[in-house]
Amino acid sequence: MAFNKISIFPQGALRHAAIACAAIVAGSTLFLLQGHSASRSAQLAVLMLPGVLTLLWPLPGARAHLLRSVVVTLWTGLFLLDGAVRSYMGDAYGAAPDSSFVIGAVANTNWREGSEYARTFAPTIAGWAIALCMALAGAAWLAAQGNRRTPVPRLAARVLVALLCVSVLAHAFKPWRRLQPAVFWSGWTQSVAGMRGEWDRYDGVRARARALAEGARPAVKGDGPSTVVLVLSDSVNRDNMSLYGYGRATTPALAALKHKLGDDMLVIRNAWAGEATTLPALNELFALDQGNDGGEDLHLLALARAAGYRTWWISNHDDIGIEQQHARLADVATTTNRNPGRSGGGLDEVITHDVQAALADGAPRKFIVVHLLGAHPYYKLRYPAGADAFAAADAVDAGLAAAGRSWRVGTLRKEYDAAIRYHDTVVSRILGLVQASAAPQPAGNVAWMYLSDHGQEVGHDADFAGHSPATPAGYRIPALVWRNRPWPAAAELANRSFRADWAGWTLADLLQLQWQGQATRYNVLAADYAWTESRLPGPVARAIPD
Repeated sequence: MAFNKISIFPQGALRHAAIACAAIVAGSTLFLLQGHSASRSAQLAVLMLPGVLTLLWPLPGARAHLLRSVVVTLWTGLFLLDGAVRSYMGDAYGAAPDSSFVIGAVANTNWREGSEYARTFAPTIAGWAIALCMALAGAAWLAAQGNRRTPVPRLAARVLVALLCVSVLAHAFKPWRRLQPAVFWSGWTQSVAGMRGEWDRYDGVRARARALAEGARPAVKGDGPSTVVLVLSDSVNRDNMSLYGYGRATTPALAALKHKLGDDMLVIRNAWAGEATTLPALNELFALDQGNDGGEDLHLLALARAAGYRTWWISNHDDIGIEQQHARLADVATTTNRNPGRSGGGLDEVITHDVQAALADGAPRKFIVVHLLGAHPYYKLRYPAGADAFAAADAVDAGLAAAGRSWRVGTLRKEYDAAIRYHDTVVSRILGLVQASAAPQPAGNVAWMYLSDHGQEVGHDADFAGHSPATPAGYRIPALVWRNRPWPAAAELANRSFRADWAGWTLADLLQLQWQGQATRYNVLAADYAWTESRLPGPVARAIPD
């Protein structure tokens, strides 16, 4: 009796309905855990509530009760099917359904190929189908336990309204709403259809890029072998690198290489991105402006191929736009990451095997682009679990507190710096591989360049962490260059200001390319280099040196 007094649900039909609701949500969450992380499964459980909680409201009519049971079962089935499909794709391919790998495969599949695939993997698919049917049957039985006549007590009604408000707010928040199966899979089908439509357009764009490059008739200065490696990172702010004077030891490996190599390794002090997000930044980086008054620009990858280089694009990103606009211009395009979005992607070290294979290729001239996740949010996913190198309080924490930064931004700065520390090991290892490849060909041309697509705001200019087009931190990037022969006036080169949207011209120099219309004034290594500020938001532009 005492239990009944403190319970928000009285004994009887309403309590049975409440137990059915809890069982549906709990069982569905267990099913979702097969295809989602624990945090995302919890988010989806919240998104389930509006449909499931309808079981608590009294519906005396038999038809209304049956209709409700069917709707709740179908609603639950959406979440169960989402978990099943994601789990299957994760087990079979290590891929999320919205990865370019999956979307591209589905977009390129017809009904005949689909049926052949289903027959080939029938046992596995059948196993999941049986599990899904059993879960749906359980959900249908529980949905039939909905409340028919018992009024909902006032306290219980308030709790239910509060839960519904939480779920409505979750649906209003885009990162949560896009997880909702009905929203996600409708968007997914549009992505598949959109990719089919975009392929023709992108094929045409790439064909024009190749034709434009061939028309420029590029050549390589010298007859010897040449290997150039571009390492592109994501969201790395040079102000968080001890190589650039930061207070935390975030780049010990690169610092050691700089000490060993001396002036052979240029650390360009004032490097700036032209954009604060990835795709626009890459579009600018690979474009070689021919001054043709709105006409198409040369693409560096297409130009290198036209000059006789074998080209690679090795990526730990999963981005359809990057793949279509840049990666597919290369002779070899490899993507190790099959999980798009901020919570996706493995550690950057997974690409080193592909880099080694490219360096070992027998082509006399190689241009290898390596695209890393770097320190892209979420920062904690960019380094191994437990490798929180800066957990203890230090002078950086004190500086952030003095600047009025919040505890959350201070915590994210620690995670960001730990990501930079791990990233340092990957970048330095790639440079080591490039240097080792240079040893057998001392007379050849071997070069390596490292830069980030854009910067990152982590409490530098604002109490904020993330991509930031409105503060200078969103554009501050590192730029490092090494080659297997000395630089003239290395100190002067390192002190020049550098724009990443002009990086293509510098890379063309490292590739020893020459063609009609080449503009050396954009090449930071050239004698006639002429710095001008890029077009950035007013407050940001004023923070960039002349």
